Amino acid sequence: MGELQVEKLRNNPLKARYIKQLLADIAALEQILDKRMFEQSPIRIGAEQEFCLVDESWQPSNKALEVLKNIDDPHFTTELALYNLEINLDPVPLSGNCFSEMHLQLDQLLTMANKVAEESATKIILCGILPTISKRHLNLEYLTPIPRYKILNEVIKEIRNNDIEIHIKGVDELNIRHDSVLFEGCNTSFQAHLQIDPYDFMDTYNWSQAIAGPILSICTNSPMLFGRELWEETRIALFTQSVDTRASNFLLNESEPRVNFGNSWAKGTVVDYYKDSITGFRSLLTSATDVDSLNELKQGKIPKLKALSLHNGTVYTWNRVCYGITNGRPHIRIENRYIPSGPTTEDEIANMMLWMGVMMGRPKKFNAIHTKMDFKDAKSNFFNAARYGMAAQFYWDGQLISSQQLLLDHFLPMAFKGLYSMGVAPKDAEHYLKIIEKRIATQNGSRWTIKSYRKLRKEFKLPDALTILTAKMYQGQQKGYSVDAWQLPRGDEFVIGKNEKKVYQIMNVRTITALDSDSSELVLKMMQWKNIHHVPILNDDLDLVGLLTWTDLKEYLEHPEKFEGPIKDFMKTELITITEEEGMNRAKALMESKGINCLPVVHGKKLVGIVTTKDL
Repeated sequence: MGELQVEKLRNNPLKARYIKQLLADIAALEQILDKRMFEQSPIRIGAEQEFCLVDESWQPSNKALEVLKNIDDPHFTTELALYNLEINLDPVPLSGNCFSEMHLQLDQLLTMANKVAEESATKIILCGILPTISKRHLNLEYLTPIPRYKILNEVIKEIRNNDIEIHIKGVDELNIRHDSVLFEGCNTSFQAHLQIDPYDFMDTYNWSQAIAGPILSICTNSPMLFGRELWEETRIALFTQSVDTRASNFLLNESEPRVNFGNSWAKGTVVDYYKDSITGFRSLLTSATDVDSLNELKQGKIPKLKALSLHNGTVYTWNRVCYGITNGRPHIRIENRYIPSGPTTEDEIANMMLWMGVMMGRPKKFNAIHTKMDFKDAKSNFFNAARYGMAAQFYWDGQLISSQQLLLDHFLPMAFKGLYSMGVAPKDAEHYLKIIEKRIATQNGSRWTIKSYRKLRKEFKLPDALTILTAKMYQGQQKGYSVDAWQLPRGDEFVIGKNEKKVYQIMNVRTITALDSDSSELVLKMMQWKNIHHVPILNDDLDLVGLLTWTDLKEYLEHPEKFEGPIKDFMKTELITITEEEGMNRAKALMESKGINCLPVVHGKKLVGIVTTKDL
């Protein structure tokens, strides 16, 4: 959104002025289109690289502002969370060696950032969702202290009037509530920008929608969150829910989430696209400015359309249309937001080239795609790709076809044709599209991550497996080989000393619990059947209120007639607990001094895990 001074729009005295500016921006955009003032050539491309920062233990680092200050380069900017930063690459014309030139700049900027980050004991990781990110990294202390992020968080919470709920079901299931938008900070992407012809807007934009699913399927790189295997590209579900302003109610809610694929093919001009956006989504923010876009046009100036850009910056379509100015001339570009960061810059540039090649290589038979393909097929293709990645099947040109076959037989030839038509150097095209071809035959980032994680879990506890996985990712990125050539981790990529461990690294999170109103006889029987030595007891608010132990079970086995009625009549209520951030040695000392064999791990009143002598 740039460094605008933004405020809440709700109940703001500037609201009327902002709305007036927004409407003036739409009118100005209409005039720019009617007077054919838009630049149509050369076609330029650009990209934004979001990345994660980790500390020496491969956990999210909160040093983004410190690293940004030390980098001191205008290509870098902040992101929502203090463990993310972003690079804005220089736009270049789509021709010649543009992709290898962009790749070179990206590598140079990342090398510089890595060097500066090391001075703050920090490293840079390229991945859609950082494996080691956990619930504790979503507290507001990790929100970048810039007004627009704080305001965005407050506005979304006010509109929802409730906590943010995340529910994603894949191989595993995640069902969790949170009180801030920092779930959005879990996502990092490599956003490619392609300038388009505004006078062919409808056909071009609809084509970008039609190809989104197949393109995403080979690029997925975010299959996990909090150690759970979810979608092959979990970012799609997570980002959608993390900034959703719609609260659940008893009525059928027909509105779209702010992060969306769309509900129908685009119709009309680029101005109609923006009108639909304003109609469908209320503005969240406002900025104080007296600039009148229509007056600027009368004076022969090209307006920046700040109010419209501010609104557009809080509506996150996966193919987002952006207005900009280059060398004094306005342009329209599509921002591809669905492709994740990583695994390497080689992979990212290859992903970008595939998308842009297919965009430019559209066969004539697919002109006016909205008349030849049902929009719901395009939308289902997109979500199938997000869920299943390379295992997805797509509805394409009247048939059901596998991801691999569609990419190899149709999309790669299209991409070559499109790139050559733009004068892209054959050496560049062959180099990067060969990466896609090899990936189709082997593995993409999400498949490598899942295979690696499952291998590590056979030997390591969950936190250690995620830590080693992250270390292995970093090693692969430093070597620079594309992900099709990556080996699975051996397990020695990072050695975690026992004395360094914290409670969250050793605790069990999959704990059998019971409610204080449950039958004591039934719960004690379950302890006997499963050989469970400790059962935490929760109340109706799911607060930790008691504990049943092996001692209770032994007494039950000797005198079963005594244990009739609810658990609350028998459970221990004087509990000794610990928090997840405390050290393992502290847990051990506490258990020894109190003569106990287990410690419930709590966050406030809520149980988040349990540590036993066996874990130590």
